[in-house]
Amino acid sequence: MTSRTVDTTEELAAFLRTRRERLDPRDFGLPARRQARRTPGLRREEVAELAGVSTDYIVRLEQARGLRPSADTVEALAGALRLTADERTYLFDLTRHRRRGAGGPATAASAPLARLVTDLSPLPAMLMNHRYDILAWNGEMARLLLDFGTLPPPRRNSMWLCLMHPEIREFYVDRERVVREGVAHLRAAWAAHPEDRALTALIAEITAHDEEFARLWAEGDVRAGGRGHKAMRHPDAGEIAVHFEVLMPLQDTGQRLMICRAADEGSRAALDRLCAR
Repeated sequence: MTSRTVDTTEELAAFLRTRRERLDPRDFGLPARRQARRTPGLRREEVAELAGVSTDYIVRLEQARGLRPSADTVEALAGALRLTADERTYLFDLTRHRRRGAGGPATAASAPLARLVTDLSPLPAMLMNHRYDILAWNGEMARLLLDFGTLPPPRRNSMWLCLMHPEIREFYVDRERVVREGVAHLRAAWAAHPEDRALTALIAEITAHDEEFARLWAEGDVRAGGRGHKAMRHPDAGEIAVHFEVLMPLQDTGQRLMICRAADEGSRAALDRLCAR
């Protein structure tokens, strides 16, 4: 990882190479070659044929020669490489063909959303920006996770807390999955906001201090979903499993609203006891 902002040309080149190399030629019904493949995945000429572009064009893209594909070409490449929905979004972000909201990253909760977070009680809820800084939360979320008000503002970041905070590090039952998904979400945010130096600095800091994060970041996985499940070992209430939704308000697209619900009766009872204190 590097401390500078995103070089989208280099990242595009690396992303296209890794996705090409992950493909199995047999899945495409390609004819057998007399010479054995020296590298995994499809050859550049095979991707070029599938995408309807020249082999030289693919070579120049993968060598980061400064090309900026059109939206139609990006769509063709996504189809040729059989990208997932999240990977397709990431590719469009890298090539600057995805519409963005105006203004810089949100650093404070908008007043209506802050009131909504409070009104969502007794459901645990919090508001974040694209880099997962925690901007607002209700009492139920503070009791479920942590009283974020006790932390200095620069440390109110859900990814930093998951990886670096001594208590939260061991909080999740399936910690490896939670961290892997979190890193994939963070990478998607990084590509969508290459101008955000604070986000780049956060990634560089965690990379330098956490080998697990550095390893997962190097794998290049991306994820942009807003729904999931987490099981937590709460020090006072025991194990609590929750389903969560992350919503993006149309009026404030730079902010994300997370709402948690108990996943089963036992978790609901534990959450009720916790929030009644």
